Amino acid sequence: MATIDECRAALEKLSDTMAGADGQVREATALDRSVSCHITDLDVTFVGRMRDGRIEVHDTLQGPPAEKAQIRLAMTGDDLVALVNGELNFAKAWGSGRVKLEAGFRDLFQLRKLL
Repeated sequence: MATIDECRAALEKLSDTMAGADGQVREATALDRSVSCHITDLDVTFVGRMRDGRIEVHDTLQGPPAEKAQIRLAMTGDDLVALVNGELNFAKAWGSGRVKLEAGFRDLFQLRKLL
């Protein structure tokens, strides 16, 4: 099972990857939105903001998020690490329910470019 530190490192790696992206991927990451990532097996939530093509984690909370972020993810720590390392396909994981992504319709439309 991935640790909190491994999950935070995976989010930092994802942020670095997003910041270095070009084209449609860069366009999709240019949103300015609140973000939460609930790690279900650890029952912790990373909360922060996606802006300027990066994810800035501001806090780590015990349990599910108290406030509803504009973009919400939920998955196990192992799935987060596997996604970021390219070992798990996001679209398949989302379609099977392993990864949950919730956001407004406009944001989902924009984020689909990341897939």
